[in-house]
Amino acid sequence: MLKTPNLINRRSLLKSTAAGIAAFGTGIQLVLPEDAHAAAKVVVKYDWLISNGQIGDVIAVENGYFADAGLEVEFSPGGPNSSTVPPVISGAAALGQFSETAQLFNARANGVPVKILACGYRTGPYALTSKPGKPLRSVSDLKGLKIGIQPTARFLIDAIAAKNGIDVNDLTVVNVGFDKAPLVRGEVDAIGGWITNTQALSVIGDDRIDLLVSDLGLPAYAEVYFATDEAIDANVDMLAKFVGAVGKGWGWTHANPEEAVKKTVAAHPSLSLEWELKTIDLILKMSFDADTAKDGWGTFDPASLEEQLAIYDKIGQYSNGRPKLEDVHTLKALQMSAGERPKLNAPGA
Repeated sequence: MLKTPNLINRRSLLKSTAAGIAAFGTGIQLVLPEDAHAAAKVVVKYDWLISNGQIGDVIAVENGYFADAGLEVEFSPGGPNSSTVPPVISGAAALGQFSETAQLFNARANGVPVKILACGYRTGPYALTSKPGKPLRSVSDLKGLKIGIQPTARFLIDAIAAKNGIDVNDLTVVNVGFDKAPLVRGEVDAIGGWITNTQALSVIGDDRIDLLVSDLGLPAYAEVYFATDEAIDANVDMLAKFVGAVGKGWGWTHANPEEAVKKTVAAHPSLSLEWELKTIDLILKMSFDADTAKDGWGTFDPASLEEQLAIYDKIGQYSNGRPKLEDVHTLKALQMSAGERPKLNAPGA
């Protein structure tokens, strides 16, 4: 399933979130049952359609981990015309998931009271893909190449340039969509997109070269779970149970990757079993590393968030002033779910 990362700009984010706040105000984030023994209903709003980045979430449903935690979880998938923030702000959803940390930062900078709870991917999957004839293997190769970038992701090039002391005017950037055809036709020398979209990338050829933006000096986390300040203050125990159950789902996926893919495709038949089986090893490498081996799935480093904020501030992302580090994250849910989240490294590490 093709995932289009919603790397939205300040204007579109402000418009959607302001409309959501005006229409709904703030509300109760979790539906708590009158019966103390009944499950609490939790709606989670995703940034995009359920795909390989949510395999652990699906397994948490299929294997009963949410039910074991006393939660009745409902997925609310996103899509091209779906806004992630308003349902969470209104209380229609208990929590949400952004594609990458930059979206959370933009929301907070525009006055939306949300914080990061956990991060599913250890690095953002956005990469620049090239071919051997004109390879992009490092920062030094950027100059002289035509770089195809979606308009909503254009800020990444500015950030990469700022991080590496490059004059952005020395780079040739071409607006493209999410189709890889411009690279195949030779209209650009490199093209941006998520490396987890393996089916879309397959048209380029097996000899393609994928260079993550993190390898170009731009750190990021992805599949970012978030909730409002109000929900964190009032219901952090429930949010921690959610994070812990999802962690268990990812732990089971780590141990049983093929079976996890089959269960996920059975639950969401729009996914391709063939391509998800080809992608699962990459997904697990994105989700686990030495830090998750030490601190558990979903962990993130506040120092990395600070570095990201500083880079984006340098390129002028925050016209209203950059958010404070303490305003964009909380460690409470991770700390409370420490015993539930598996401590695993990437497979084969």
